[in-house]
Amino acid sequence: MTFCYEKDPAAIYDLSFQRVTAALAPFDIDVDIVPLIIRLVHACGMPDIVPALRWDSQIVSAATKALHEGAPILCDCEMVGAGITRRFLPADNQVIVTLNESVVPQIAQRMSTTRSAAAVELWKPHLEGSLIAIGNAPTALFAVLEEIAHSGIKPAAILGFPVGFVGATEAKQALCDITPCPFISLTGTRGGSALASASVNALCQMATGDTQ
Repeated sequence: MTFCYEKDPAAIYDLSFQRVTAALAPFDIDVDIVPLIIRLVHACGMPDIVPALRWDSQIVSAATKALHEGAPILCDCEMVGAGITRRFLPADNQVIVTLNESVVPQIAQRMSTTRSAAAVELWKPHLEGSLIAIGNAPTALFAVLEEIAHSGIKPAAILGFPVGFVGATEAKQALCDITPCPFISLTGTRGGSALASASVNALCQMATGDTQ
């Protein structure tokens, strides 16, 4: 059996983004953020996420400036960190994932919380001016928002895409309501690591002027 399908990598890439761009035509999206939205839709194959996306008007300018200046990227899980394309990083930015640090289970037990939320404790020295990418754990996003409220530390931007049926909707709604810093988020239960890392990659490329 032989199937007829596109095999040329460049053609696949070009056609894919042509189709994503066409699918976004019905939506009224600010031109400054279009490359980021295109990458998010491309990552999940679902143009219908666009009406559920929420963002601060400064998300692109704040995030790209921070990336240019070498801000670290704090990720809630290994999948988000692994999905960040290192060659896109504009300043060889450090990608930090603390979830599997040996002290995290003890911190979680002491705080009576999840490992994901406990791992945020290890972010404290890096939080100010950082780019935060959350694609898995609602408790991590809640922990970040609580730390910001308690300490006054301000990340450069939050990419909030925790996924699931327990806490994800609520954590993202809190992010949208509190708006402690520029952010982008997908409201509701949908989200995931692919969206979080895709948003980082998009912003890195936008920081360098390479949106292809």
